[in-house]
Amino acid sequence: MKELLTLTKDGLRSEDGSFMVDAWRNSDINLLTHAHADHSRPGAKEYWCADSMKDIVLHRLGSQTKIKTFQYGERIKLHNNWISFHPAGHILGSSQIRIEDTRRPSRVLVFTGDYKRDADPSCVPFEPLECETFITEATFGLPIYSWRPGHEIAQEIFQWWQWNKTNNLTSILFCYSLGKAQRVLAELASITNDEVLLHGATFSITELYRKQNVPMVPFRTASEFTGDTRGQLVLAPPSAHRSPWMKKFKDVSTGFASGWMAVRGVRRGRNYERGFVLSDHADWKSLVSTALETEAKKVYVTHGNKETLAQFLREQHGLDAQPLKTEFGSDEES
Repeated sequence: MKELLTLTKDGLRSEDGSFMVDAWRNSDINLLTHAHADHSRPGAKEYWCADSMKDIVLHRLGSQTKIKTFQYGERIKLHNNWISFHPAGHILGSSQIRIEDTRRPSRVLVFTGDYKRDADPSCVPFEPLECETFITEATFGLPIYSWRPGHEIAQEIFQWWQWNKTNNLTSILFCYSLGKAQRVLAELASITNDEVLLHGATFSITELYRKQNVPMVPFRTASEFTGDTRGQLVLAPPSAHRSPWMKKFKDVSTGFASGWMAVRGVRRGRNYERGFVLSDHADWKSLVSTALETEAKKVYVTHGNKETLAQFLREQHGLDAQPLKTEFGSDEES
């Protein structure tokens, strides 16, 4: 890969070596697309990101982390490059990183990190960008993955919750603590104003969303709730499933919100009673349409079903598309 970003053993490094993007090992300046663990790792001397993700990065990497933040669309000159951050629609503060060669402005690379094209009331929507080279994820890069609107899935979650309330059950919905839980709370805000209880790990991150005035239903930690939880909706990370934490709840019905719930066998294998297909990644149709929309001459496909998507773009659309092996993909949903 000989582009504005070069693949090294430590991650994607700029052509002039002045910065890295979502580095997986030590770097000087590390540009971050978002704060999930596989893209936001410790070890950099300084981090750059969109201003709306600053608090989440500090929460995850430590309060002493040196960080510079920028508005979406703000252009920053860094040696021979213009750098800018643009909405990726993945989670709060998530960004595509646009890199432009100052010596040849037509030479533009866009690195998406993780992204989605569906409406989400908890974050800024994806911004389409034209470029010469496009680097896309492929977490759900198979035609079987096709998402319905989030508000429809939220209605299903609400109906499940109400059915459980009628039957005197506690509804425990497992969903990833950063991004997914807050999206569920934001989607439910258009349906109800009833309070939702949160696992402690989910609560701490959700508070950061509340600080940025993301509209969500009322919430508090499950540990603060002293009454009978039957009839309540509780959000918890998947790691809490079958943990001692579960013992505090009686008469439980469990669900899981994830794009992986599109595959029925996954839900059975994880022993959840209900599966809700809700993803913060692009589905197959969006991955293909986004690659075409960029009008890129070269497309690199990273984590997920990268070979399948790259082959489809080559054979069906004539693009110069190749898989790119990286260390991304071990975040909450991957």
